[in-house]
Amino acid sequence: MRVKKQKRHRRAVRFYTACFGFREPFKVLCDGTFVHHLIANRITPADTALANILGATVKLFTTRCVLAELKSLGASYRETLNAANNLIMARCDHENRKSAVDCITEVIGENNSEHFFVATQDADLRRSLQKIPGVPAIYALRNALFLEQPSSFQRQFAQSAEEERLHMTDMEYNMLRLRKKRKLSDDKEGDSSDAQEEEDDVSHVINTNVKRNGSDVKDKVRFKRKRAKGPNPLSVKKKKKSADTNDTTSGKETKHADGTVRSRKKRKRSRKTTVVEGSA
Repeated sequence: MRVKKQKRHRRAVRFYTACFGFREPFKVLCDGTFVHHLIANRITPADTALANILGATVKLFTTRCVLAELKSLGASYRETLNAANNLIMARCDHENRKSAVDCITEVIGENNSEHFFVATQDADLRRSLQKIPGVPAIYALRNALFLEQPSSFQRQFAQSAEEERLHMTDMEYNMLRLRKKRKLSDDKEGDSSDAQEEEDDVSHVINTNVKRNGSDVKDKVRFKRKRAKGPNPLSVKKKKKSADTNDTTSGKETKHADGTVRSRKKRKRSRKTTVVEGSA
């Protein structure tokens, strides 16, 4: 049974984080009835107990109107008042004290912009919060804490908001149309600039093809032809020197008086083998 409860809580938390933008650490707004129930049933520390059901770290808040209401209840709620004084104060801006229900309702507002979880034991307050989109409610039963599941109104509101995000608004449509028109105009300007550059190149070629006799008569337009370039010298193998060239270069060169150069080749003399008498 405990595992099912944790799954329900995790599912509800994912719904509020995905559809309404709740982020860690979660902010929990507590009223006097909830704080009193925690003190009476010894559910301490309260932030740890709330973090267990929400699956993330929490920050506990209350309002000055809630503290004033607890103070007016007398000595029986003194311990609850001391515990509530340790919580973070949420801004309510009420000069005159209001009831805790009215104060919390005004702090939440129409869309819960501060992303508060509301912890209360007041059933009427929880029912009224179900009609406000994006307001999760927490309550306690004896020594266990529970997170209410999202109401049908909240689910329907999230679904309609998601469908609206899938379609463009009128403002977005107008912005897209203006952007497309601006892009087309930029393309036309680019084409005209390219044509102007081509005309400048042609005029430059015409000006260079003036006759050399000094007259202003111009020849026909002559464009530069692309000529085949030679091979890459790094990719060409070096030529091997032949044996004949080595022999000619190895010979001695003699310079005559008239300035002519004559090269001599070395003669290869064959040595005759002498036969020693008596060897046979």
